[in-house]
Amino acid sequence: MTIVGRPAAKGDLSYFMLNKIKSWARRLKRDAHAIYLAAQSPRVPWHARILAIAVAGYALSPIDLIPDFIPVLGYVDDLIIVPLGIWLVLSLIPEDVMAECRAMADEAATRPRNRVAAAAIIAIWIFAAAALGWIVFAHWGPR
Repeated sequence: MTIVGRPAAKGDLSYFMLNKIKSWARRLKRDAHAIYLAAQSPRVPWHARILAIAVAGYALSPIDLIPDFIPVLGYVDDLIIVPLGIWLVLSLIPEDVMAECRAMADEAATRPRNRVAAAAIIAIWIFAAAALGWIVFAHWGPR
């Protein structure tokens, strides 16, 4: 039993559950990177590639479909949509390709982070939002 205000001790059930959830989250993050790598492989069917790029882009993007500050719904995409998308893509990609891509993702996790790539992803999202706004304004704006 955990006492409020006291951190979980190694023997507590909450400590075990917390470690299990952290491990699941790390595997999910690794698999998101691995399916991004698998999408570049010619051994993956074209339909799996398209879905893999969409799921990996969404999972690795700093911008969510539903912003996290919205109560309850903000975390629904992180807790349901992303794992289901990753599961679907994993079922479409050959197991030998995924094993190689998981190994490459594990290796990449030990390297330093790249802030330029994060800035590029944010710039792409801003450009896409601006283009969508421009299209909507041009189509339904004042005449």
